[in-house]
Amino acid sequence: MHIYIHIPYCDSKCFYCAFNSYTNLHFTIPSYMKSLTKVITKALQKNKQKIATIFIGGGTPSVIKPQYYEEIFAFLKPFINNESEISIEANPNSATLPWLRAMRSLGVNRISFGVQSFSDEKLRYLNRAHKAKDAIKAIENAYKVGFNNISLDLLYDLAIDSKELLEQDLRLAFSLPITHISTYELTLEEGSRFFSMPKVKAQKEELNFFIKETIKSYGLKQYEVSNYGKICKHNLAYWEHKEYLGFGAGVVGFRKNYRYYSHKNIQNFINDPFFCEKEVLSKEDILLEKLFLGLRSIVGVEQKILPLNMQERANLLVKEKKLSFTNGKYFNEDYFLADELALFIMQN
Repeated sequence: MHIYIHIPYCDSKCFYCAFNSYTNLHFTIPSYMKSLTKVITKALQKNKQKIATIFIGGGTPSVIKPQYYEEIFAFLKPFINNESEISIEANPNSATLPWLRAMRSLGVNRISFGVQSFSDEKLRYLNRAHKAKDAIKAIENAYKVGFNNISLDLLYDLAIDSKELLEQDLRLAFSLPITHISTYELTLEEGSRFFSMPKVKAQKEELNFFIKETIKSYGLKQYEVSNYGKICKHNLAYWEHKEYLGFGAGVVGFRKNYRYYSHKNIQNFINDPFFCEKEVLSKEDILLEKLFLGLRSIVGVEQKILPLNMQERANLLVKEKKLSFTNGKYFNEDYFLADELALFIMQN
């Protein structure tokens, strides 16, 4: 069983962010966490499986005091074991040493820091709430309190980006005790401040390959289009199209052949945490999702799930050495071409 828990609170709103997160509703945190506990408790009482992974994301989970997580973890404890991967996202400005120590004692064993850059100029440009020194200190503190699976995010393809700046970011990242790195190309999401500012994006495709090759030079292997290093088991479950339970305002969950959606509005979620709206997925929907997800990661695509016409086009890509075929699966080695290859395979 895989679980995602959403924390929709932030200290500040980054200019690139369109996630379901709020900076002005912190007064609702006690009520929100109570409703979150209720819905998790009810769901797990019905589901007796052990939990393989938990991912607490946001928003900014580190703005929530540990005391609010204690009740949730007290209930989760019988469902987890030493093999369970329990991840939490954190921002350097709010992941204090006491907070990190408390989360580690609750059983969290993987932490992902929203660093985005080690350039103070770039951090201001993004409206981040921390400075480079804060990120360095937070990662060092996480390692000090016992986290040995530490990830960080970097954002690139901004107008102010250059290979020199990104190389400096990566050099600093790899001087720290990290096991994983995620690199995300800036996308202009509707609802973000940057959406109406297209000139903030560099549109430099060569930066994708520069980052990939630089990270590889530090010994980390790419296993998904944006991810390198020790595999995040939770995210791997998404790419393998496994079922997962989603809890919190604006979350999505996936069971069998349907997705379900909770209330996006925080107050609506507090009032009715058990609400869910279902979207039934057709066999074709599921096939196409497996195709796109498999080609953008190490998961690959099983030949047997593809109809004959798609197999023919996939086999053509194998002949052209754009895909490989091993043990009944198609694999893509250039994840940046994943969407293009998938569209070719699925064309009418």
